[in-house]
Amino acid sequence: MPSLPELARDHTDLTEGDVAWLALLQADWQIIADLSFADLVLWLPDRAGTGYWAAGQMRPTTGPTALVDDVVGSFVGQGRRPLLDAALREGRIARDGDPEWRDDVPVRVEAIPVRRGDRVIAVVARNTNLQGVRTPSRLEISYLQTASELTQMIAHGTFPYPGQRSDHVDSPRVGDGYIRLDATGKVTYASPNALSVYRRLGLSTDLTDQDLAAVTRALIPPDQRPDEETISAVLGARMPRDSEIGNGEATVIVRAIPLRPTGKLTGGLILLRDVTELRSRDRELVTKDATIREIHHRVKNNLQTVAALLRLQARRIESVSGREALEEAVRRVGAIAVVHETLSLSYTEAVEFDTVADQLIGLVSEVGAHEGSVVIRRTGSFGTLSSDTATPLAMVLTEVLQNAMEHGYPDGRPGCVEVHAAKDASGALAVKVTDDGIGLPASFDPEGTKSLGLSIMQTLVAELGGTLEIGPRSDGEGTAVEFAFSR
Repeated sequence: MPSLPELARDHTDLTEGDVAWLALLQADWQIIADLSFADLVLWLPDRAGTGYWAAGQMRPTTGPTALVDDVVGSFVGQGRRPLLDAALREGRIARDGDPEWRDDVPVRVEAIPVRRGDRVIAVVARNTNLQGVRTPSRLEISYLQTASELTQMIAHGTFPYPGQRSDHVDSPRVGDGYIRLDATGKVTYASPNALSVYRRLGLSTDLTDQDLAAVTRALIPPDQRPDEETISAVLGARMPRDSEIGNGEATVIVRAIPLRPTGKLTGGLILLRDVTELRSRDRELVTKDATIREIHHRVKNNLQTVAALLRLQARRIESVSGREALEEAVRRVGAIAVVHETLSLSYTEAVEFDTVADQLIGLVSEVGAHEGSVVIRRTGSFGTLSSDTATPLAMVLTEVLQNAMEHGYPDGRPGCVEVHAAKDASGALAVKVTDDGIGLPASFDPEGTKSLGLSIMQTLVAELGGTLEIGPRSDGEGTAVEFAFSR
């Protein structure tokens, strides 16, 4: 389905500013469709003047649709829809007394010119399904009156309001709660849902004929109110603005739309949405995230304590092999601690592993016996990994780097170890660690070795469902270790 910008670019002479104005209208026109109980279609005049392109469509959530099929992207020739021609030519709302019949359904059509500045840039067709029409209720009469005023504002170029959108997740809709104010800020009508919202805030009386701003001030303690200007401007519907109010019992998003059908303020539309449960869940998630981060922080601290104890124990052991074994254990515990430290700073259970890899490189470099003669550098990117993947990967990377440092450069010879990581289009990660050291002994057999470090690498890579290859470099002296997995 073509988008508004695509249709405007391909078929019209509308400017970027015109398209932005129409996009702003589309962000708000669910409100008009619901208040009108009607389908809306946005028609763009063709640059050749031969007809109109349908660039948008909105169905009401408050009543039956008048348009069964989607019409976006379709073209209507000039003269086929006289109301569109009249609205574009005369810059006024055009309506016909006789309904059209579509699929055996009577449909009343109105054409509303969309004005921007001194130009009519498009036409909105309002299509109302008249099947089963009955005597309207007070709610329906108030809805239709407000819709009429908003369509007049569209025709005069005073709606939508620049900078205000209602297409974000928390925006209140007509069905969430509707209040109509007069020019003084008093309530002339409140829908049952709106009254229920105020009941949750603590209201025990009716809202009709009440000053909405004053009623709200009485329900919300001063220390929980937004600033006074916001209370007066939003709840008096004098400024188009959103605000969130609450008093500990309920939390409500309020949206104000001033109504100026003839240029003078005649009243306002207030939309309400009770977000008490939503905000409660948000707080629970924040608390849960904070708890998880604190757990990771404490695990990291405990692991560092374990590493410190092992380090102390190593200093007391006279056996060289025993001391080296404990020092290897210190490095392995440190690798796990690095992952938990990163998770303690994250708001998700995912890790930017480049940060972890750089810390591990520093950790191995610091405890090595080469005093900076061997440089370890990283190229490419590991990307973001889950915590379940990050911990074993950190262990594997530490073992590979430590083996390269210990066995590749005897007698303190200088060199360079390179870590290269890359993800393919499917998200599979491949890591290659190469060194320019002395290389593998001729008798090396990865399957028959009794090395603990290699056994750890093989086990962890297998747990990740990956592959591990160890062999001589193909481009020179040294060793290459490659491991890949698709998690």
